Formats: sequence, C-alpha cells, structure tokens
Amino acid sequence: MKKIIFATTNQGKVREVKMMMEDFGVDFVTMKDAGIDIDIVEDGKTFEENAIIKAKTIMEATGEIALADDSGLEVDYLDGAPGIYSARFLGEDTPYDEKNKYIIEKLKDAKGKERSARFVCAMAVAFPNGEIETCRGTIEGLIGYEQKGKNGFGYDPIFYVPEYGCTTGEMAPELKNSISHRGKALEQMKEILKRKLDLN
Repeated sequence: MKKIIFATTNQGKVREVKMMMEDFGVDFVTMKDAGIDIDIVEDGKTFEENAIIKAKTIMEATGEIALADDSGLEVDYLDGAPGIYSARFLGEDTPYDEKNKYIIEKLKDAKGKERSARFVCAMAVAFPNGEIETCRGTIEGLIGYEQKGKNGFGYDPIFYVPEYGCTTGEMAPELKNSISHRGKALEQMKEILKRKLDLN
C-alpha cells in the first residue's frame, strides 16, 4: 500500500483529512505518526507556494510522497486579511477566540454583503521523483456577528454560510467536509493521486 505523509501538525486539519481519506486505499500518516519533527518556514507569498514548501520539505526529508495544505480566511472588508497569515494572525500563539473577536470588532460597521469572506485551501503533493501537483478549493460566506458553534476549529465559529443558515462551526463534520474549502481541494487531490498512483 502506498504511503502518504500529511505535512501538518494542526490536529484539526489532521482530523478532517483523515476522515475524508479513510476509504481511499493509501496508508495515510501524519508527521507525528511518522516521527517527523521539522520546523518548516512558510515564507511563500500565496497559499499554493506555502503548500508546496511544506510538501517538498517533508518529501525531501523522508523520501515518501508528502501531501500538504495551506489554508486561511480572506475577509473582503479587511482587504483579504488574514489570508496566508491566518494561522499567525495577531501572533502565532493567540487563541482563535481572540482572533475571531478581533475580526468581528473590525467589521462592526460592515453590513450584509460587506461582510463577505471565503475560506481558501491550496493543496500540494510532492512525489519522490520531484514532481509536484497543486489544486485549490474555496467556500464563500459571510462573517457572522458573533461566534457560534463548537465544531470545527480556527475561524469556523465566525464563518456563516447563508445557504445552510449556520456557521461552519455549527455544522456536523460530515456536512462541513462535503462543502468546505478543504473538502473541495481534497476531492481534486484524490483525482490527482488516483492518476499518479494508478489507484482505481
């Protein structure tokens, strides 16, 4: 069975991606499972560049196929911030509860469509032969007026999806995975992996 290492230490991402990969027919392991402890410097200018940096670093360190995602929240009212800095927004160790409150406060004068935002997820896979493939998934929504929901992680409690009348933090994991930026990117990535690894 082909082994793929998921280049992240974010347990929320690990949980979601493992759930979506469980029927895929590859041995999907995390950096922690593989005993890898590398500090990766994400100095790319786009989600794709950061995903490539992560996947490539882990592939080169292990000689195994490595998959990485770089994702974040783009708030139009804040000129696309926090964007690629979503994880480090307001400081790397700042709790998401504080980040979410800060964004809600910044948007206190924004009404209706002015609160538009999207989650973006770029995925990259790096193969030992040096090949790299990327894909991207997005989900559009609005910034809510308060934090709602205990599911998901990160900015989920403030990301409101009008079609479903709730935040991604209020959604059941199965529903969120089927419509989320990460879910969409992973579906595309599965097609890439099927093609590259000859999985039927």
